[in-house]
Amino acid sequence: MPGPQRISWTELAESGLPVNTVAVVSLAGQNVLNPTRRWTPGFKQNVWASRVNTTRSLADAIIKAPFKPKVFISISGVGIYEPSQTTEYNEGSHGESFDFLSKLCQEWESAAKLPAHLGVRQVIVRSGVILGRNGGMIKQLFLPFYLGLGGPVGRGDQYMPWIHIHDVANLLLFAIENDSVHGVLNGVAPQIVTNRQFARAFGQALWRPALIPIPEFVLNVAFSEERAKIMTEGQKVIPKRTLEYGFHYKYPDINSACKEVAKLIPPK
Repeated sequence: MPGPQRISWTELAESGLPVNTVAVVSLAGQNVLNPTRRWTPGFKQNVWASRVNTTRSLADAIIKAPFKPKVFISISGVGIYEPSQTTEYNEGSHGESFDFLSKLCQEWESAAKLPAHLGVRQVIVRSGVILGRNGGMIKQLFLPFYLGLGGPVGRGDQYMPWIHIHDVANLLLFAIENDSVHGVLNGVAPQIVTNRQFARAFGQALWRPALIPIPEFVLNVAFSEERAKIMTEGQKVIPKRTLEYGFHYKYPDINSACKEVAKLIPPK
């Protein structure tokens, strides 16, 4: 949308990339779990367009640029992998089209593809749940957990692929600076945890109990079942290629990550 500190698709198409751009990173996207927005066809269209259209617009701008950037990085999501309690996914695993979010991830990644002859290195980062104090899931959960009302979602045994916000930012920088990095990277921490294990770690970081489960039907009513799957179901995702490239995590385990985000006063 047009506005201060923003650029619209039209402006990008007319003006192209800034001169001497060496890297393009596509991170735009409407917040899927915005609790103030109902899961209507219009909101779903915004979720889709904000990701797919933006990424495609950036790809088109790269194709038209007289001087090409060295690398094009696009974010995606682990929602491309079907939820399972048994299957283990790595970057070589194929995504499936089984619901709205998986189809979104596939189209999102397809929108980023560039012709090989351009010589622009491409990286897709399939992100898990990003843990950061100033937004996302932590911002929504902080108050109930701080009041001692937190707990696991539903059964709690669903896997929760996650990554600390500092690590996902560093992973993007790592992909920009290392010419050998290309293809799909799973943007998740190396420690695999369930939702119950996350709730326990976050509660301990706040010195609070985390024993009150959030019933699955409550989330289905509040967010709609199609959207609530992000929280009520999960995947066992391994960052195999990310580790093979030698990426170093600052917060590789859930306890250290939760301690960093469990701050009463958020950092500016």
